[in-house]
Amino acid sequence: MNTIITGGTKGIGFAIAEELAKKGHNLCVCARSSDDLKEMEQAFKANYPKQEFYTMVADLGNKVEVLSFADFCLENFERIDILVNNAGVFLPGEILQEEDGALEKMIETNLYSAYYLSKRIVPRLKENKSGFVINMCSVASKIAYPNGGSYSISKFALLGFSKVLREELKQTGIKVTSILPGATWSNSWAGVDLPKERLMEATDIARVVSNLIDLGDSAVMEEVILRPQLGDL
Repeated sequence: MNTIITGGTKGIGFAIAEELAKKGHNLCVCARSSDDLKEMEQAFKANYPKQEFYTMVADLGNKVEVLSFADFCLENFERIDILVNNAGVFLPGEILQEEDGALEKMIETNLYSAYYLSKRIVPRLKENKSGFVINMCSVASKIAYPNGGSYSISKFALLGFSKVLREELKQTGIKVTSILPGATWSNSWAGVDLPKERLMEATDIARVVSNLIDLGDSAVMEEVILRPQLGDL
């Protein structure tokens, strides 16, 4: 299978990339850091030498770079099976106190990137009459929480986009899944003074992705909500 993952060098994105690479997937990955991409590319090519692995530096808060990454994927993969819209940014704050521009930045990165990338990539999936679009939403797509501000707005919007896309693609054979994780260990939580078991591991999210693509043709996971065993923070 040929899989595209945005924001694939850290946290959930990296865990998904590694899980799918173990299953034999060829990968096309983007991130903002060239150093992170080079390190990842070297490791994956060493660990999975029989698979194709393509990387591109791209800031998915920028529409031009989103479309450039889409073209890069289309050039390298004649067939595309899975699109994982994982890239996102979190800026804490309350709506009335957060700096101007916070909403725009998170809408551009968390919503528009998935919107424009899907518009460019999904037609290639339609050629196969099969495939998956997996949108990394959040429990913040369902509930507002303290200091969530515009982040929660952007994730509500991403879930709405995902629902519409699911409805539009029902007859095409393409499955659309919204994944809504709660607090998960990543660089965003680095240094926080909490027990390891208080947050989920990114590898658990990746296992869910791996399982949902193994379902038969007649079933789709529309939404998956995952929370730490002890609940939200």
